[in-house]
Amino acid sequence: MLRWFVSYLAVFLAMGALDAVWLTLAGERFYRANIGELLAPGFRLAPAAAFYLVYVFGLVVLAVRPGDEGQSIGRAMAYGAVYGLCAYATYDLTNQATMKVWPTVVTVVDMAWGMTLSACAAAVGAWVAGKLA
Repeated sequence: MLRWFVSYLAVFLAMGALDAVWLTLAGERFYRANIGELLAPGFRLAPAAAFYLVYVFGLVVLAVRPGDEGQSIGRAMAYGAVYGLCAYATYDLTNQATMKVWPTVVTVVDMAWGMTLSACAAAVGAWVAGKLA
């Protein structure tokens, strides 16, 4: 149990750090430029924290643990990529289907980022779980 808690923390920290860099670099240049009128004026910590807590749980259960069972960081990365693609596609494609303004470029870039972010965070989690085995 301790191993999975530590793995969860590792995924949480990796995902948080990578996403912070991405949002810092792409926030103004990409997201504000494409969907600025939809963005809140400030950052809302509670919903962001809830997202990361739930998303990381899913990533550990659906990508890190199966990767660990096969002792494969590559497997964890692949499962993480699929999880990220599906989760980010759910958000972006729903927005594209229901909102007046949601550029296709935002959908494509965001889905690619979700896939990359999730694969990298799952790899970190699998590596940590392997070290603690």
